[in-house]
Order: sequence, then structure tokens, then C-alpha cells
Amino acid sequence: MQSERSEPLLNSNLQAILVLLVAVVIVFLILFRNLFFQSTYLLKSFGELSVDPEIAFNNNKPTFLEFYAEWCEVCKEMAPKVSALKEEYEKDINFVFLNVDNQKWDNYIRKFEVNGIPQVNLFDRKGNLISTFIGKQEEIKIKDSIDQLESEITSNEEFVNPEFSYIKENKNHEVTPRSHG
Repeated sequence: MQSERSEPLLNSNLQAILVLLVAVVIVFLILFRNLFFQSTYLLKSFGELSVDPEIAFNNNKPTFLEFYAEWCEVCKEMAPKVSALKEEYEKDINFVFLNVDNQKWDNYIRKFEVNGIPQVNLFDRKGNLISTFIGKQEEIKIKDSIDQLESEITSNEEFVNPEFSYIKENKNHEVTPRSHG
């Protein structure tokens, strides 16, 4: 008879431990969510903090133009580096972030021949393309190119790293016989 009494006690102890463990994990995730989800949060905020491209190309400041997507793992990995560059240079340079999944930016995607992301284009004050970075890049390499923007060197360099994401085809605006559109 004693074994029957100890089994429910064990079950209730295990349940209490399990509930406590789940509670600790939830509290931990809430307290440290920025650490775990920082890059995703940064990517979402880029679009909100972006200078409009039409303004950027007409205000006589150099421009940092990045094409990205929230699903792009390389973009997420680069986000903290790009955020650091933005904090350092945002007074002197326009920072424009265009999400390739937004149809609104299709004309820029075609104009700058974006096939892989992240793609960063650096422009001088006059709107001349100075450097293009495709894929994962070292922060120092982009920083060096930003520093050269001030010297107004007009060479057009392209830096391609094979570690990038291909743009997914956006079929939201395709017309099919069944779409009645």
C-alpha cells in the first residue's frame, strides 16, 4: 500500500519540477530575447529607419544602399555589423535599406541588377556607384570603402562573396487565368 501512495507523490513532484523548468525557460527567453533575436529585430528595423531612396540620391550626401530580406540568413548575420556602421556614419551618409520582398522596390532591384543578397551599393555625393558588395562581407572592408567615399575616388569596384542568398521569385503579383486579374 505504501508504493501506491509514493507514486502520486513522485508524479506531483515531477510535474512541479517540469512546470518550474518551463517557467525558468520562459523568463530566460523574455529577459534575453534581444540577444537571441537581435539580428531579426535589426533587419525589421532597417526598413523603418531607412532614408527614402529618392531623397538619398538628391541630398548631396554619399549613400549606403542595402538590399536585404528578413528570411535571408546571411542578411541576419550581417545585420549587427551594418547597424554598427550606421551608428558610426549616419550623420554623414544616407542609409537606405530596401527589402527585396517589397514590390515597391522592384525598379531599384532591376536597376542595380540584384541577384543575391545582401547587396550593398555605395554611392558618392553625386550618385555615382563606387562599390558593390554582394554576400557576406567583413565590416572592415565596407568601412574602408565608406572612408574612400569622402576622397571621391570614382572607381567602381565589386566585391562578391559566394556566401549569399538568392532572391526568391515573388509570385504575389503574377496574373494567372484563375486570378481574374
